[in-house]
Amino acid sequence: MIATDTIDRVIGADVYDETGAKIGSASEVYLDDESGRPEWVTVRTGMFGTKESFVPIRDADLTADGVRVHVAKDKVKDAPKIDTDGHLSPQEEQELYRYYGLGMGTTGMETGMAGETMRTETTTGMAGTTGHDTSGPNTDNAMTRSEERLNVGTRSEEIGRARLRKYVVTENVTQTVPVSHEEVRIEREPITDANIGAAMDGPAISEEEHEVTLRAERPVVEKEAVPVERVRMDTETVTGEAQVNEELRKEQIDVDGADENRRM
Repeated sequence: MIATDTIDRVIGADVYDETGAKIGSASEVYLDDESGRPEWVTVRTGMFGTKESFVPIRDADLTADGVRVHVAKDKVKDAPKIDTDGHLSPQEEQELYRYYGLGMGTTGMETGMAGETMRTETTTGMAGTTGHDTSGPNTDNAMTRSEERLNVGTRSEEIGRARLRKYVVTENVTQTVPVSHEEVRIEREPITDANIGAAMDGPAISEEEHEVTLRAERPVVEKEAVPVERVRMDTETVTGEAQVNEELRKEQIDVDGADENRRM
């Protein structure tokens, strides 16, 4: 059973049918005027959650996964199309009771939202309905004039997701590196008193070889991975303005007899 003190857990929770199939997410809870107990919940259905249908929660169960109602998903899908304007008229409520095969409850519903309650009007739901506080033999000589007030709030909902993704790309890097190598250079020097001794060392005529090792530099490439920066995601709140346009109803009282042109 769902009580009034658990409504905040219902709003936004996933709603499942009697077989465990997910129907959608709970949007608003409608309370019975007299008992104050939750009677209906509007469930967002469809691919993008843009459609709302009324589902009875009189005997629903609140679990750790969400709300389990005792109706089938297909039954909810074909439920009567009723505007979720914060109030159920007697005709609308009776239509829902007939569709779901439930016994009639108290006519007139109020919406139970997190931190917000909208005024309800109690009507008999019969032909020739009368409003509350009607002057008559069982009331005083005054009647109450009521009007709707607009209570506007906000709710947070998911509009999209952003993610960081790291991937590898390859680029060609060209860099010039100086290299050196050795070449043979022939030096000839005349015989002098200084080198005559080295020149006369050995046989007068002979064959001989002298070898020199030549060296050269070659480019050597090594790669290493080094960290260059840290990238993180964060969110910031940007505040703007949104216009709300809604029709509000109010009661007017005409005075008959004393002054027919007078209106309060």
